[in-house]
Parts: sequence; C-alpha cells; structure tokens
Amino acid sequence: MTRVAQTTILATGSALALMTGALGDHAHAEGKLDASYTISFARIRVGDISASGVFGESEYAISARGRAGGIMKVLVDGEASFATHGTIKDGYPVPTTFTSKIVSDAETSGVTMVLDEGSVKELAATVPPPKSDRVPVTQTNRQGIVDPLTAMLFSATAAGEGLHRDVCRHTLPIFDGQQRYDLKLAFKRMDKVTAEKGYAGPVVVCSVSYEPIAGHRPYPLIKYLSEGREIEMALAPVAGTRLLAPFRMLVESALANLVIEANQFEVTAQPQDTSTVADPKAQ
Repeated sequence: MTRVAQTTILATGSALALMTGALGDHAHAEGKLDASYTISFARIRVGDISASGVFGESEYAISARGRAGGIMKVLVDGEASFATHGTIKDGYPVPTTFTSKIVSDAETSGVTMVLDEGSVKELAATVPPPKSDRVPVTQTNRQGIVDPLTAMLFSATAAGEGLHRDVCRHTLPIFDGQQRYDLKLAFKRMDKVTAEKGYAGPVVVCSVSYEPIAGHRPYPLIKYLSEGREIEMALAPVAGTRLLAPFRMLVESALANLVIEANQFEVTAQPQDTSTVADPKAQ
C-alpha cells in the first residue's frame, strides 16, 4: 500500500496517541496514556492500533503501530510504525525527530526526519522509485510543518480550561517525509463517549477536510478522502496535561463508513519512571 494511505489511516486516524518512553531521565510524566483502537469499515473490523506512552513536563514521545487490510484492501493494506519526539513549549508540542516504517505486499519504505522549529533540517528516506505522476515536493513544502503524530496532539492552552470549541480552529500542515498535506479543522459539536476500558466523558468533535499539497499520486485513498467526504474527529482530554488526543475518527460514505475508535483510552495523571514504559510491540 502507499505511504499516504498508511499515514492518513493509521497515523492521522489514530496512531495519534500511541506513545513510548523516549523521554530523558529528568522528565517526569504529567500524563500516561494506554490505548487501543479498532478500524472498522462497513461495521466490519479491518484493523487495529495499539497504544502506550507518556507525556513529560517539557518533552513528549509518541510511537504508533498498526495494521489494516481485509475488505479495506482496496484503500489501505499493510502494517506501519511511526515515532516522534519533541518538546512542549508554552503548552504546545514541537517535534524534533520523526521516523516511520511501512510494510505491505507492494512496497516497503522508511523515513527519518530531524526538525527544528517546524522546518525539516535532515531527511533520510528509503522509498519506492518516484513516479512521473507524483506531485513534486519543494523546499517550501518542508517548512512550517508538523509530523503526522504530533499533529494529533491538540493544545487546550489557547482555548482556556476544559474542552472548548476553539480547539478545533486549526489547519494542520503535515509532512511525513514524502507527502505534504493539510488537515483543516472546524468545530462541529460537543459529544460524550465511553470506552470499553478507561475514559468516559465529554469530547469536542471537529469536522476535518483533507487537502493534498505535494508528494502525492492519484491513489484510491487520496481520491476517497479528497472528494468532499464528511470527516470528523472526536478529541478527548489527556488527564494531567493541557493536551487532547483523538478518541474517534469517522469518514462518512454513501456506501459504508470508515470508523477508527478507541476501545481502550486509559490516562494516568501521576509521575512515571519513563524507563519503564513498555514498547507497544511487546504488549
């Protein structure tokens, strides 16, 4: 499958909250999140994502691991892992490194990026040969961006205490090492959710529009997401922090809906020894 398919479904959809302990020994966690997500298409489970991690007082580390296939194979199929590390400045996450690995029957690719204040300083990518129909990525496309995982952490600092509609007033300029795209958010409604294990309470629901900018090809998923479909994302608070993370993502279609939803979303708001945080792969 393609990189943009994996990052859009697995990272943008819900890897968003998958964390590992890559924080320095001096960082004491404000919040620890253990979560898992299911990916469903036409009410049939077609994939899953596991989640585990911590937020530090001044740093954060996120990694995501997921798979999708089955009847979704026409849109997305394979396995992917992502990781990012960064600092928290004035309540906002700022990435410093990002890595990804995508494996499918069709191709295998990997990316390592070093970022500085929203600009890509170093990029090493092992990707399939470029195609003539791929929109070229310029140097400008690598500036003023965030990686797919950091993009899924939302700061409540500007919106005040608790959940607030202003959290949705964002355009997320995302670059994953190969694809550059925007996710444009707007407030839709307030709602309530209940996980099978963990969080039960209010969420703020944002509408999302997907706009490919560079590095993409006319893949099925690109067309699927950019054809004016109704997309929404429900954000839940991460206790002990000023951050929110996606609890559910819905892509509506006349034929069948794509849903990525947490069945486990457990937050612990207490100091943690970051060296003890488990790798999701081992869980």
